[in-house]
Amino acid sequence: MFKHCIISIKNCHKVGCLYFWDKIASSLETFWGGHMSNQPKHQFNHPKGPEYKRPWGLFQNPKVRQEIARLDAKKDCQRIVFLLKAYEFPSDLTHALEMGLYHTYGSRTVAKLLDYTQEFEKFGQKRYDDTYILIAQFMEAGWDNELGARALKQVAKAHSRFAIKNDDYLFVLWTFIEFPIQWMRKYGWRKFTPHEEKAWYAYWLKIGEHMGIQSLPREKEVFASFVEDYEKREMVPNEYSERVAMATVRIMQGWLPKILRPLVMPLAACLSEPRFLEAINYKKPNSIAKFLVHSGLKIRALIKRLISLDEFPDLLAENYYRTYPNGDFEIEALKPDYFEQSNLKTKTLN
Repeated sequence: MFKHCIISIKNCHKVGCLYFWDKIASSLETFWGGHMSNQPKHQFNHPKGPEYKRPWGLFQNPKVRQEIARLDAKKDCQRIVFLLKAYEFPSDLTHALEMGLYHTYGSRTVAKLLDYTQEFEKFGQKRYDDTYILIAQFMEAGWDNELGARALKQVAKAHSRFAIKNDDYLFVLWTFIEFPIQWMRKYGWRKFTPHEEKAWYAYWLKIGEHMGIQSLPREKEVFASFVEDYEKREMVPNEYSERVAMATVRIMQGWLPKILRPLVMPLAACLSEPRFLEAINYKKPNSIAKFLVHSGLKIRALIKRLISLDEFPDLLAENYYRTYPNGDFEIEALKPDYFEQSNLKTKTLN
């Protein structure tokens, strides 16, 4: 029972400011006698290139930024994204991408498909873990690595059963680009540099190409203009967005003790865009609650400029997944449950 408590604490880092519990739990885990799970069965990636350590186990390592600055933003974007995810912003990128994906549920066409499959309602934690692992795999390994290429192929396959509109693909891809950039500006211990932003954009454009997305804007400003028009058209109040958003909130509530679960939706609302809240039929948070949440995250950022308890590097092999506690997953098995449902027909949702 004590071991299960430690595992629960370790996963609290996925909820906003509680990231520091991960380090405390790791220490308890070591004291208790090693890792909680058996040797992972999944073949994990071993990234090439220099490896870095956190000075005294607490401080940011400037050598990571120095390597990023030396690399070419386009040609070396895979390595740069790996360094950003594994060393510079491990928990921040996770939170930013979570909020980005959450934002996509405000699109009525995206939400209508997700509501139709019932994946979040019936298999929410598995859907979360599968999505996280696949994205983290190709962020860690890139598309030139076998594991990264397999993860990308599996993501494309998971979406192949439905005739998804290209505009929806573009919208979702945009959240992966823009939300991390904005998160670092607001809540990161530092912002992305212009060099890093250029590499980040180049990386996700390439991911879009591998996914078969058409009409990818080469200029970020053009992409932003497209998304603004898309959101005006598709991010309107609708029942699908409301149901999918609430199902997602229930997943996050499951990570916390019952006494804290009522706080999840108000916290998420404080971090959400007004247009998204209107789409899911949820009231805007009051100014005091929003001020407290934003202030808390800014204080967290100030602390992280001095010390950080994030894993360094933060790699797939070091993480715990509720659906796969022993690391016994294969990339090709990370797929929505509807692949096994013969009664769920391939269709276009208008």
